[in-house]
Amino acid sequence: MKLVAALLLVILIAIFARSSFFSFKAQSPSDYANTGPAFSMTEHLSGEILSEGLIYGPNGRMTNSFTARMVGAWDGNSGTLTESFTYSNGNTQERKWFLTLGANNTFTATADDIIGTAEGVVSGSTVKMTYTITLPAEAGGHSLNVTDWLYLTESGVILNRSEMRKFGLKVAELVATMRPQ
Repeated sequence: MKLVAALLLVILIAIFARSSFFSFKAQSPSDYANTGPAFSMTEHLSGEILSEGLIYGPNGRMTNSFTARMVGAWDGNSGTLTESFTYSNGNTQERKWFLTLGANNTFTATADDIIGTAEGVVSGSTVKMTYTITLPAEAGGHSLNVTDWLYLTESGVILNRSEMRKFGLKVAELVATMRPQ
């Protein structure tokens, strides 16, 4: 009995170590502080942007794809990012982010389907943002905790990778490109 308990403890420690040190969740903005090109919210999230992406379910299989037309606009430290999504299943979605730049490369954001305020930080060529989103009713209406990473490439294309979790378990992942138009 003690051997089984010890084995279970070792397995739990291994799972915790993997998720804490060797996974998407283990990334930190400081990991990218010295990377370039430098991500500028007011520059790289301005004007017309085309996004194309895939959404994966909890089993790792693609569940949907999308195209989104985005428009970013800034007035000093305040900006908006309007998103119009068309999904492969025929659904459409509109979202408008309201962004506010803060001190030390931080920012906050709100949108109608976001619970509370999203918190973000710009570091080197990356942006990390965390928030809780409420899915549309046709997608179950669940509230999910999201970690969003944007990675700016030398060509100006932004790669977006997001994990969505419920009760700490990954239930979806999004991978997308964002290109200036």
